[in-house]
Amino acid sequence: MRTPIIAGNWKLHMNPDQTTEFVNAVKDKLPDPNKVESLICAPAVDLDALRKAAKGSNLHIGAENAYFENEGAFTGETSPMVLKQMGMDYCIVGHSERRGYFHETDEDVNKKAKALFANGLKPIICCGESLEKREANKQEEWVVGQIKAALKGLSAEQVSELVLAYEPIWAIGTGKTASSDQAEEMCKTIRNTVKDLYNDETAENVRIQYGGSVKPANVKELMSKPDIDGGLVGGASLKPDSYLALVNYQD
Repeated sequence: MRTPIIAGNWKLHMNPDQTTEFVNAVKDKLPDPNKVESLICAPAVDLDALRKAAKGSNLHIGAENAYFENEGAFTGETSPMVLKQMGMDYCIVGHSERRGYFHETDEDVNKKAKALFANGLKPIICCGESLEKREANKQEEWVVGQIKAALKGLSAEQVSELVLAYEPIWAIGTGKTASSDQAEEMCKTIRNTVKDLYNDETAENVRIQYGGSVKPANVKELMSKPDIDGGLVGGASLKPDSYLALVNYQD
């Protein structure tokens, strides 16, 4: 059985003091980690505060991005090696905002995933189509292409450990949400793509999140779908009460 994983993606919000306050407010109210894995991915400037506040709790911690080199003349980038040394568990790569605003390519995402694995971190690899692609009925072709490119050269064992996050770009921060059926349809397509690339076991092991205006009001319905194993949550992960409602959706 796949353990559900609810991850907050704070984007460019929160400072270290706010991070500490947030973690102190939630860390004793998280679900049993065998039932639901609770994760916060924070901006790089907040990661030390996140690490310190989460120590000894059931809260998993992660970064929102990393470079594909451990060190060097790469001004402004974040080292995956240092993220591991800081105690991070996960790192998001290939988010649509990174692809759109910062021009990251499928090749970049693949190189980052490999760098994370080389340093003992678990990637959360994002994929998703624009409204233009969906209206042209090209969403499956687009997302399958992203998955194939992102997983190139990764072993079945590595793919079993990572997380894939389907985020339709037209549903991120817009208030629009893909219907639970639309989300399930694409997550099933993603799982079938992993099956085609690897095998049944790998496809059954990999966890697939849905992201795109996930909130306490719709999380139960989304999580009831057989191929949706979690949520990658933006705005609704910024307030302790909202985040707790998400991770404790089974109660």
